[in-house]
Amino acid sequence: MLSLDRIYHASFVLKNVLHTTDLIRAQHINPECDVYLKPENLQITGSFKVRGAYYKISQLSDEEKAKGVIACSAGNHAQGVALAATKNGIKSLICLPDGAPISKVEATKRLGAEICLVKGVYDDAYQKALELKDEKGYTFIHPFDDEAVIAGQGTIGLEILEQMDDVDAVVVPVGGGGLISGVAFAIKSLRPEVKVYGVQASGAPSMVNSVRDHQIECLDTVSTIADGIAVKEPGKNTFAYCSKYVDEFVTVSEDEISTAILTMIEHQKLIAEGAGAVSVAAVMFDKIPVKGKKVVCLVSGGNIDVTILSRVIKRGLLKSGRSCLLNIELLDKPGQLKDVSRIIADLGGNVIAIHHERANEGSDINGCFLRVELETRNQEHINQIREALENEGYHLCEN
Repeated sequence: MLSLDRIYHASFVLKNVLHTTDLIRAQHINPECDVYLKPENLQITGSFKVRGAYYKISQLSDEEKAKGVIACSAGNHAQGVALAATKNGIKSLICLPDGAPISKVEATKRLGAEICLVKGVYDDAYQKALELKDEKGYTFIHPFDDEAVIAGQGTIGLEILEQMDDVDAVVVPVGGGGLISGVAFAIKSLRPEVKVYGVQASGAPSMVNSVRDHQIECLDTVSTIADGIAVKEPGKNTFAYCSKYVDEFVTVSEDEISTAILTMIEHQKLIAEGAGAVSVAAVMFDKIPVKGKKVVCLVSGGNIDVTILSRVIKRGLLKSGRSCLLNIELLDKPGQLKDVSRIIADLGGNVIAIHHERANEGSDINGCFLRVELETRNQEHINQIREALENEGYHLCEN
């Protein structure tokens, strides 16, 4: 069973293996509270997952180690298991969903694991891993619903309390629930007055729904850029711990996650993956009651696929009002583009793309549409530009 002693033992085992990630103050996240980041994206393997995986593997018997280990993962647990197994001279086989970011797949291979790609999502990879476990006799390393794995993740809770003894709240990303189970258990055992909040992506709210309805529920589908927490069903153990020790669960949207990623890049110079950024998004968009509080957001990982990073940044720019697209209906006559450009320039907007097309059926025969992409300061700046164009007689259409 999980206990505080076991979490302290995990901390002892891991102290010469992993980094103790320092808290980083993040003043730009939410001006109404004092925010600090616990950057597990800077952990070896780029994620907290190595904590639970390494501790679990360290506790295996010689017979279990000889059989080799198998795991399933969206990517970060895979790397943790691969590193731990390789360091202990153990064979490892990892089942990953075929949609896992290529960067995570290749990183897992480099750490010494064999890879089995499975069509579908995490839960499909999980079923395949169980089949291979029974077929080949491997020892299965569960990514979240295992007491030793949870104890390993709980070491983060100990570190946070050691680093900030006056913390008011800790905000934690949630997929299957292993991370928040360990963190919440450690914090509530030592400082029960500290609030612990869990955050899921709105496209994968399995723990949110389960805790709300007081029973484990399985989602039909999951869809989110936060692939590390795209889990259809929470674990039996994690559901129990979350129900008992976590104060509240909330969800954040894809746009809010993207904005959080962009904010950390710009202001903290940190790269977070979608799953790692949900905690920051929850505080940034006032999803939890932390006004006037000292808050730690756990940034659980930074293994974002660079091929989608540019799309995430673009989405974050749109959400934060740093970029906008105006669709202007006007008459096709000389001087129109010049006037539009003048209005935008006078207000400090920066035009980065223009597309002009003739009006379609049902519009004025002399009409046309001008689509203008702008760099802007914020939503207020966008509103100023839109108002100035309308005051000059231009009609702005919905995009």
